[in-house]
Amino acid sequence: MPTIKEGETAPEFTLLNQDGESVSLADFKGQKVLVYFYPKASTPGCTIQACGLRDSKEQLDDLGVVVLGISPDSPKRLINFINKQSLNFTLLADEDHAVCEKYGVWQLKKFMGRENMGVVRTSFLVDESGNIEHIFDKFKTKDHHEVVLNYLNK
Repeated sequence: MPTIKEGETAPEFTLLNQDGESVSLADFKGQKVLVYFYPKASTPGCTIQACGLRDSKEQLDDLGVVVLGISPDSPKRLINFINKQSLNFTLLADEDHAVCEKYGVWQLKKFMGRENMGVVRTSFLVDESGNIEHIFDKFKTKDHHEVVLNYLNK
């Protein structure tokens, strides 16, 4: 699982968003940020997870939480995903998976007897000071948004 621990400073990053614009974690200093890593845009599990966050955006906004989704997809693939699913938050392209590696979510995965490197679905809640407040790594794609909201509301 992630090599980063709660309480540590969140690794800084700058990536291109779905519109090809640079977005940095530092842009959100003073705000809570949910940085969620997912394997691939427009796949079934990733779509369910993204739509849950989309549908919870108003509640997340009320709690002062910005959502940033990160995957190894290209900005072009991200804009297609956003348009197709009417997503209402920023997606970031980590095509060389350097940020995934910084956060410890680029790992060897086994699927149907095959092994390959990929993103282990994990979310990090970064607090207003830029520290990791909480790590979400035990959830199903369909209830990810509920797990996040339950944590934020406790």
